[in-house]
Amino acid sequence: MTSRAGRGPSGGAGGVRHGSLPRTALTALAPLVWGTTYIVTTELLPSGHPLFAGLMRALPAGLIALAFTRTLPRGAWWAKAAALGVLNIGLFLPLLFIAAERLPGGVAATLSAAQPLIVAVLAVGVLHERLSPRRLFWGVTGAVGVGLVVIGPNAALDTVGIVAGLGSAAMMASGLTLTKRWGRPDGVGPLAFAGWQMTAGGLFLVPVTFLAEGAPPAIDANAAAGYLWLGVVGGLITYVLWFQGIGLLPVTSVAVLGLLSPLVAATLGAVVLDQRLGPIQLAGFALALAAIVAGQLPAPTPKPAVPAPAAPRKRTVDSAGR
Repeated sequence: MTSRAGRGPSGGAGGVRHGSLPRTALTALAPLVWGTTYIVTTELLPSGHPLFAGLMRALPAGLIALAFTRTLPRGAWWAKAAALGVLNIGLFLPLLFIAAERLPGGVAATLSAAQPLIVAVLAVGVLHERLSPRRLFWGVTGAVGVGLVVIGPNAALDTVGIVAGLGSAAMMASGLTLTKRWGRPDGVGPLAFAGWQMTAGGLFLVPVTFLAEGAPPAIDANAAAGYLWLGVVGGLITYVLWFQGIGLLPVTSVAVLGLLSPLVAATLGAVVLDQRLGPIQLAGFALALAAIVAGQLPAPTPKPAVPAPAAPRKRTVDSAGR
């Protein structure tokens, strides 16, 4: 089974083209839903079991997808699916949950906002794209905006949480870039493709989870609802949309959509947990949203050079005076 390039009509590096707005909106649903992860983790799930939370988010939904599609990888795609599953799921999710448990408020989300910058750098070596100062500028702007939104003056920083937050951003950026590089095999739909990765990532987490955390925690009604939300809506459905978007849109445009997650997390904190958003936070919102919009616009094409007017030819006079 051969791999396709994974690039649709808007798959170039320049940005979202005409007609791709619906694809961008569907892809953006993934980070919008992922923005609920923090509040679900802290309010519904049992504390002290971040690896188990990642396992429950990935493996059951991945097995459901495989049972529904009845499509397995072939040839080199066994190794590729395993690598993508470990990066996008097996390493990313536990690091994300560790950061969410050990860092206050949206500090973990701020660290994840470094993902567009990492993608911009990885795209140079992996996708052979040019390092664009424009992408770096908006990536930094987005990260600063998110930081203004979610980091309060009394935020306590935990070393393990910081490392986990930056590690989750690096894992997701690496998985995103490789997903764009390898594309999706011909004849394999996005549901099967997501199922491969979620199953691979979940299987990777099984021994790690039980070695690190021991027996699973007691699951009450709230925890069951939380795991169900994270696994079905925040896992299977959103990963289908996310991986499909990676194949159809420029990788840097998809990466900057990830900034929506911390903005949703901050909004839920204000609405549900009565966390106040002041002028600084609102200014950060504006910066982050500007970076997201700018990341979807096509890069300006340089104007073609206007040729200089030809110099008038001098008339020569021969020996006969002509």
